[in-house]
Amino acid sequence: MSDAPSPIRVLVCDDQALVRTGYVTIFSAQPDMKVVGEAENGHEAVQAAQRLRPDVVIMDIRMPLLGGIEATRQLAGPDAETPPKILVVTTFNVDAYVYDALRAGASGFLLKDAPPAELVNAIRTVAKGEALLAPAVTRHLIGHFAEHLRPADTNRPARDEVIRALTPRELEVLGQIAEGLSNAEIAAELFITPETVKTYVSRILTKLGLRDRVQAVVLAHRIGLAPRSE
Repeated sequence: MSDAPSPIRVLVCDDQALVRTGYVTIFSAQPDMKVVGEAENGHEAVQAAQRLRPDVVIMDIRMPLLGGIEATRQLAGPDAETPPKILVVTTFNVDAYVYDALRAGASGFLLKDAPPAELVNAIRTVAKGEALLAPAVTRHLIGHFAEHLRPADTNRPARDEVIRALTPRELEVLGQIAEGLSNAEIAAELFITPETVKTYVSRILTKLGLRDRVQAVVLAHRIGLAPRSE
């Protein structure tokens, strides 16, 4: 009898066959991952994700028929009932792409020239429900676009509602999330355990009706709760 957790189910979406093959080779070699399918355009990506129910979708931005941003929106936008985690991987390091990807519902953004180990770690990160955004990217990009990074639905809490909903400690943790810090980094900053941070994060997401840390980051910047968003 084995207590090993189920492998992370990964769907690979890229219009270049060579790139897909490389991803499949890398991910299939990981003991905690299983590649459940491939797609070469956005339409195939949406159909495959709906059929195969992956945990994480590797999504290219520029694909024929339907681009990765729109495919992400269809799979992980506000109307999606059971959205997978979307990790956008692209050759284009453009702020607008990151902005569009996050707004569409992506949980992370990575460049294609990232080392294989970084890509594998990125999948594990978003699969756990954590945002994949380096602190520098979070402060520069999301802080800059905060006023525009509004989720598509308009029922998100305003600043006063957030302050009323959260305890002072939860507000402190939300500010650290907005800085792009990991659970371990927040724990070190606040002199608490990573498990305690994880509990706080879960409570914050539940109380505010947010799906993941990306939405928490966006919300914190939008309503001015990020400590150094300027």
